[in-house]
Amino acid sequence: MGKTNYPQGPSERTTVKRSPDRADYDRETLDAILDGTFVCHVGFVHDGTPFVIPSIHARVGDTLYFHGSPASRMLRLMKKGAEVSVAVTLVDSIVVARSAFNSSLGFRSALVIGEARVVDDPEERELALAAITNAVLPGRWDEAREMKRNEDKGTLVVAVPIEEYSAKVRGSEVDDEDDDYDLPVWAGAIPLRTAAGDPQPDQRLADDIEVPESVRRFVEGHQ
Repeated sequence: MGKTNYPQGPSERTTVKRSPDRADYDRETLDAILDGTFVCHVGFVHDGTPFVIPSIHARVGDTLYFHGSPASRMLRLMKKGAEVSVAVTLVDSIVVARSAFNSSLGFRSALVIGEARVVDDPEERELALAAITNAVLPGRWDEAREMKRNEDKGTLVVAVPIEEYSAKVRGSEVDDEDDDYDLPVWAGAIPLRTAAGDPQPDQRLADDIEVPESVRRFVEGHQ
């Protein structure tokens, strides 16, 4: 288990029970996972039924933000201060063992549990929306036009405090049975990464508009 920032250890809800040796309660580990992708899955219970909804997220300090339509069932529930669980997973490799049973994935996952809060303060809303936009494409918020009033009104921003959390990390090592190592079966790992293709301009884009810096940087960093 990695070091922990919890003064008294993780909560019962965030303690990793399955393969506890892979648990990591360090905030640096957690932050790296949350910041390493922009897609999260938000779990909540509505009228007794559990739901899990994908969303775009961004972390700002000790707060996790996501947004959506005020008409969304999930976000309507957030207005009441419902508890949610937010999960993020990064898949780093396919672990190919000598048996299907011991084959796995190399991954880093994070879980945050907390009471959702609707963000009403204008300054915090703008900070959150900029962070969410830039989480997908760093620098894009300053390149795009400002939000229109109806767009702002039609967007609900939700904050979840990063207080109750855990992470789980599995490397790319093969963990086979002792008597399998002599088998004539290949074993190892296949590293995975996200790759970007060439930017495809919109059909109605004027010919004299160049690819912006945010897009160039993203593509160059994901070749």
